Amino acid sequence: MFSEKLNLTGKTAVITGSSQGIGEGIANTFAEFGANIVLHHHDGEEDAEKIAAYLKEKYKVDVHIVQADFTDKNGVKKFYDSIMEKVEKVDILVLNASIQKAKNWQDYTPADFDDHIEANFKSTFFLMQYLAPAMVERNWGRILTIGSVQQVKPHPNMIAYAAMKSAVLNLVQNIAMQLADKGVTVNNLAPGVISTPRIDEHVPEADERILQRLHTPSGEIGVPEDCAGMALFLCSDAGKFITGQNIFVDGGMSL
Repeated sequence: MFSEKLNLTGKTAVITGSSQGIGEGIANTFAEFGANIVLHHHDGEEDAEKIAAYLKEKYKVDVHIVQADFTDKNGVKKFYDSIMEKVEKVDILVLNASIQKAKNWQDYTPADFDDHIEANFKSTFFLMQYLAPAMVERNWGRILTIGSVQQVKPHPNMIAYAAMKSAVLNLVQNIAMQLADKGVTVNNLAPGVISTPRIDEHVPEADERILQRLHTPSGEIGVPEDCAGMALFLCSDAGKFITGQNIFVDGGMSL
């Protein structure tokens, strides 16, 4: 049965930025399909604990919580070490955590840009570097980065965020070629406007350009589950023949 290809029982998934929003939605869906979960948060410990308790109770899977600040130059190594203290293996890596500073490009400081590089780009590269070799040894692994429609429609006030998302896509395509014959797929899922705490926080004070971009061809704003379904497909056996791809989940916003 095709449904069995979506079964993640016995797999362990690390999902960064999973104390809310898209990351939380992916964690919930992966747990529903049997995966053990490593939740990550920066400063959302209480939210992560609530999610962990819910997933354990509802789906009877193992759930661990690891805190990390990816703007810290040592944050990725500390995160990796903490993961490997808690689990024996990592089969699935979903790189969802990011920062997003909205300001006029003329007002960006070197520190602002450095934070985006560390959290949104370098952390992605080095977590792949740390975790992919063991996937290769087992001849099975899934790596999924969470990009953005801003890869192709960058917002003027989010120049560093959009630039790093584009850089990550290039990284995905490069590493996907190198791992394609080793049982490991690497893909990028690019959401459009998704109803998350980040969007809910910024939209009330959004400028007219942001408000215009909320009007997608579908006429709707997405929800985290819209991304989670595609993430499940790509990170299961169902998606084994898909690698190096950029897949928009955006209600047509990228058109």
